[in-house]
Order: sequence, then C-alpha cells, then structure tokens
Amino acid sequence: MKKVSVIICAAGASTRFGGDRKKPFVDVAGRAAFIRSIEYFAERDDVCQVIAAISPEDEEIVKVKWGAALAFNGVKLSYGGAERFETVAKALELVKDEAELIAVHDAVRCCLTKDWIDALFKTAGETGAAMLACPVVATLKKVENGTIVDTVDRSALYEAQTPQVFDAVWLKEGYARLDSLDKSKITDDAQLIEALGHPVHIVETDHSNIKITRKNDVAIAEAIIKSRPKPKPDGPVGPYSEEDMWR
Repeated sequence: MKKVSVIICAAGASTRFGGDRKKPFVDVAGRAAFIRSIEYFAERDDVCQVIAAISPEDEEIVKVKWGAALAFNGVKLSYGGAERFETVAKALELVKDEAELIAVHDAVRCCLTKDWIDALFKTAGETGAAMLACPVVATLKKVENGTIVDTVDRSALYEAQTPQVFDAVWLKEGYARLDSLDKSKITDDAQLIEALGHPVHIVETDHSNIKITRKNDVAIAEAIIKSRPKPKPDGPVGPYSEEDMWR
C-alpha cells in the first residue's frame, strides 16, 4: 500500500458561481462541499496527509467556521495563488517526504465513492499516473462561424475528472519544469504529466462525480448524495457535525 498525500484545491475565485459564498464553502446537504471532499480521504489508512489549499482571503472564515472540523481530520492548510497551477505548486511544498503518491482533487467534486478512490489509488500505485474519467455521452458538434461543420466521434472521448493521482517524484518534477512548458496548452495536472512523457491511465466513473460550477449544480449534488446508501460510522464523528451527517 503506497502512502498518498491529498491536495484539496479550494482556492478558486468562483466567478461563475455567484452569490456571497464561494462554491467550496456552499452547503451541500448540510455540510460544506470542501469538508465533504476532505472526509473521503481523511480516515483512509493509505492517506498520510490531507492539504486544503485555500485563498489567503478566506483564511479567517475557514478557521472560524470549519477550524474544528479541519483539526479533527488532521488537515493542513495551504494558501493558493491566482491560478490553479500556482495553488498546487504551493501545496507541493508541504507534502510529506513519506508520500509516494500525490492526489490532486477539486474541492467541489464532493460526490465521490470509496470504490472509485480504491480503484484509483490501486491503479496509480501500479502505473504511476491515473485519474477518474467518465465516457462522453452527449453528441458533440464542431462549429465554425455559428455553423456545424462536423459531428465529432465520441467513441473514445472521456471527460476528465478528479482526483488525479501521480507518482510524487513525477508530479514534483512536472512543476519544477512548468515554466519551460507552454502553460496555455496544459489544462490539468494529467496533461502536465503527459508532457513529461508518462502515460496517464483512467479509472472509469460516471457523471455523478459532478463538479459544482453553478448554483443549480448544488441541488444535483444533494440528490446524488441522498440517493446513495448511508455509511455506517465506525468511530466518533467530528466536532460541529450535523445530527444526521448524511441528511
């Protein structure tokens, strides 16, 4: 069993979400989205560390509102930058030496399952690089000047999701070389690893691993969570948890 350090990215500006609360901190069925994401990893035996990367401007609200829950789960805070790559780079500075794999996860993908994570960590441990992804089911059209010019073959297309998990040495090397690469052509960490010449494998999921982007996504995420069997806690729950933690 390889040890995994998990980086939860919650430092985005949430410009498309709107409202007075950023999307990692919005309530999803009673708990903040980023807390739900953290809890998938915090009690795993193969996870040696969880790092929550937040914006410096959110430090006060995070510590006041969720400080007890973060402490209970042993979460280390990191302070992100203006861009996603900068946020991950800063978190990498805090990764423990014992971590053999590093997982990078969007805080607002709070509808994971244990089976997906189990399969993902196993595949990454065997191959060095793996990510969650689901098949594209929509019909895709290529458009030029407002007119359809082609229907794209979707048979081999997958939607990239997170977590994305990599050999710790590979990911650190990728970020060390990032300034020498064309960042405009690298849209996620998997593509960065690909640029180093390493193949990235997938663990197939479905669209229930939703990323909360707009407000109507919250209701969808809540419906997904409520539709799944409730886990049976085998230990104490954290401070300030709801009476029914999966309500």
